[in-house]
Amino acid sequence: MSKMKTPAFAYMRTSSATNVGEDKDSDKRQRAAIEAYADANGYQIVHTFYDAAVSGADPIDSRPGMQELLDAVLSNGTRTILVESPDRFARDAVVQELGHRLLKQRGVDLIPTTAPDYFMVDTPTTQLVRTILGAVAAFDRRNTVEKLKAARDRKSEALGHRVEGRKPVSADALTEAKRLYRRNPKTGKRRSLRQIATALAKGGFTAPSGKEYQANSVRQMLVKAGVYKPDAA
Repeated sequence: MSKMKTPAFAYMRTSSATNVGEDKDSDKRQRAAIEAYADANGYQIVHTFYDAAVSGADPIDSRPGMQELLDAVLSNGTRTILVESPDRFARDAVVQELGHRLLKQRGVDLIPTTAPDYFMVDTPTTQLVRTILGAVAAFDRRNTVEKLKAARDRKSEALGHRVEGRKPVSADALTEAKRLYRRNPKTGKRRSLRQIATALAKGGFTAPSGKEYQANSVRQMLVKAGVYKPDAA
């Protein structure tokens, strides 16, 4: 009995319009590398997505072929993408890192067939890019905080009383919500959002407003934590 193969999408990209087409070297090389890796490692290519005449420096979510691939990932259930090499995914280091993060957030494995461990190994370049992206994100957060504070100050002065910003969800409440959301190891099922809200209330947890958590507020909390699965609501 043959072993069932793992479904995977293939992604191909060619920068130059003059090198687009099945008879061109770029297409043949990429397709051959992907198919050889799939055959050797138990993958079945269910569909191939192709960005023709698209720069490797373009953000991945601005590419027509990649947009179609992302839509398919969200609806199809396939969670593996095979690409010939890292530079076929993206040439720019920042675009590469941001694109890989986007896929990871969606639970997608990206495998360059010529360097399968590429995205699992830290290099000086990836560490530098992550440091820069982290610094930019921290700057944006501080800038946003300052803007919100200035807006509250203006509103407080206009109203004649202090206007406070929205209070954050407590770390303990978030930890408990994530625990309650985990699948039951025996049944494989999750609690519903309403059941989690009820359990939080019984545990003495309240929303930042002081009221009991509702299903929607639990969903928002889990979404922000990056653990919410829409099909499990």
